[in-house]
Amino acid sequence: MQHRFHVNASSDDDFRSSRNIAISLFKRYKNVIDRGSGDNLKEFISAGVNAYALGCTDEGLRKELMDIENSGLEIEGLGSCGGTSLKFKVHSSEIRECILWLGIVFITILCTPQPTVIRWSPTPPVSADVLHQWKGFCALIANAYYVKGMAWLPVKTLQLEQMAVTGTSEKPSVVASRMQLVFSTLEVVSPQWPRV
Repeated sequence: MQHRFHVNASSDDDFRSSRNIAISLFKRYKNVIDRGSGDNLKEFISAGVNAYALGCTDEGLRKELMDIENSGLEIEGLGSCGGTSLKFKVHSSEIRECILWLGIVFITILCTPQPTVIRWSPTPPVSADVLHQWKGFCALIANAYYVKGMAWLPVKTLQLEQMAVTGTSEKPSVVASRMQLVFSTLEVVSPQWPRV
């Protein structure tokens, strides 16, 4: 059975312009960082999948966020439980990590066996450098997911992949969170098991 992911453009204009898409992704990234993964991570991934389908690129969205950072504008966060939302500035270290997450989501989509998400642009979603750095990592996880029905891999395996490609590897906790991002993306775009 083939699953297709449909773009859910929300009513609050999140997907009208690349700037709005970048802001929406960044808000959801901040939500994961501030409040933990789970549903917050799924929301980030869904926004990333929409950005992919709409033809966005990691570099285009990075530029939008850098422009916001350079202008000193504050972004209003996603409302919290108390109903008030905080405003925050965008910092380049957060932009780097947010766009890296987005690149991993985009590459994970590229690693699905059939096109699970239709992209409305011929432009590659990620730069050649990012693709080179992360394709093997995402492909290992996608292979485990589709072929072996696994939802976890040994962190050491993924660190070895990073070492082979870049000559360095990230800390085990960071590698584990990147692996969670890939598996969660696969669950969003290509669910394999019925929900219990």
